Amino acid sequence: MRDIIVGIDAGTSVIKSIAFDLQGSQLQAASVKNEYQLIEGGGAEQNLNLTWSKTCETLRKLTALVPDLKNRVAAIAVTGQGDGTWLIDAHGEPVADGLLWLDARAAETANEITQSSGNRRRFELTGTGVNACQQGPQLRWLQQNNPQAFSAAKYSLHCKDWLYYNLTGDIATDPSEGVFSFGDYRTRQYSEEVLNVLGLTEHRSLLPEMIDGTETRGALSTSAANACELLEGTPVVLAYVDVVCTALGSGLYASSGDRGCSIVGSTGMHIRLARSIEDIDLNDACTGYTMCMPVPGVYAQMQSNMSATLNIDWLLDLLGGLLDDLGVKRSRAELLSSLDGWVATAAPASLLYQPYISEAGERGPFIDTNARAGFTGLCTRHGIADITRAIFEGLALASRDCYLAMGSLPGEVCLSGGAARSRQLLNIIAATLESSVQTSTRDEAGAAGAAMMAAVSIGHYASMDECITEWVEPLMGELITPDAELVSAYQSIYPSYAEAHHALQPVWKALAEHRNGCGNSVD
Repeated sequence: MRDIIVGIDAGTSVIKSIAFDLQGSQLQAASVKNEYQLIEGGGAEQNLNLTWSKTCETLRKLTALVPDLKNRVAAIAVTGQGDGTWLIDAHGEPVADGLLWLDARAAETANEITQSSGNRRRFELTGTGVNACQQGPQLRWLQQNNPQAFSAAKYSLHCKDWLYYNLTGDIATDPSEGVFSFGDYRTRQYSEEVLNVLGLTEHRSLLPEMIDGTETRGALSTSAANACELLEGTPVVLAYVDVVCTALGSGLYASSGDRGCSIVGSTGMHIRLARSIEDIDLNDACTGYTMCMPVPGVYAQMQSNMSATLNIDWLLDLLGGLLDDLGVKRSRAELLSSLDGWVATAAPASLLYQPYISEAGERGPFIDTNARAGFTGLCTRHGIADITRAIFEGLALASRDCYLAMGSLPGEVCLSGGAARSRQLLNIIAATLESSVQTSTRDEAGAAGAAMMAAVSIGHYASMDECITEWVEPLMGELITPDAELVSAYQSIYPSYAEAHHALQPVWKALAEHRNGCGNSVD
């Protein structure tokens, strides 16, 4: 009996394969760590073949966990990390390692596009701002800096597209990434106008066909079936990009209300549901993303902070290093478990933190590759609890910044990502957004969102609305309402937060010029 759907979620650091039954219950999970390299000058690359082999490893692990999985899989769906550029030649072989969303080397190219006369028109078509992590600027950068690889390339893929090709032998991408990179969100097709503004008209042939996984399926090839220990011919669905699948699995589309979704992971994705084209609100700054949802006529508008839990990782690394130097051993898990307690003891809004810890700067709701993190208002009375709370509040204030750039604050926000496990952060975000906050008990929302697309594609559900009724709504948790005193505190401090990042931009620029002048190209 074909009673299982496997969702693959290929992240930057971890690849997961999850088995779900047809009603959405998670049965088993298998994961493998992936590897990537940081390169001098802001580069971040990942080996394509290694990513494929590690994906196969997760599927083989899953086969060992689920009895008779090979004969029970009704469909496989694959999603993965967004943006980036994965080039292959005419034989389907990689011509170079893939550029990741973390790669900042195309920043100057992105700035040139942003400042060009055609950028506003490009933004009106794609609904998406330009930044260094996207395929358009990265292709331009590769053309100039790795012409051998660029000239050898037949297709330019994203991570999930590469895995779909290896699973099926089919070259394709999906409407979410295809449209926000190179297309028109109204038609869900590529746009020649956009390609012209990006300076890529002559390289249109690099772009693969766009397919919608809710309607189109491939079949597991013989070689992939052998590598993954699954059945040849099993339907394979190319899902939308991971952030769309995570939002879908987390509950963005789970109610009829004014809904938002924040995915607080390494990056912070803040998503506003647009139930029609008329609901899309394009800002004057030409920033953010507009992504198609796997539902006709429905879109997700996003503003994405480059760094979210990366700020917490920095704090944990700092504390762990200090303790190690003193001969005190504390595991990362022990340190992490202490954070909520520290935050609870600290006064709210006593210190401002700008959470721009990434070497790539910031991309939402403003774009500044020079942006860097920092505290404002630090004094001798502040201790580790105050610093920790300020970092949590910085993540929440950044989310408010993002939602306001897309219009107004949503009435309800579903929260996903590792940081959603922190009750203190949930309370702070609820108050900062002046919204009720809800989490899902779904452990693997990205893989679940991909599997939901497969469930619709194979006809198990007639529509995504039917699927959500069974896969999402029963797993939504309590609504956390905002505390009135905290709301007042964050309403008061937010203008200073926003003013600070505007005022600091010339300082960040001067610091970047100083670093470059000293011959230090890596922060």
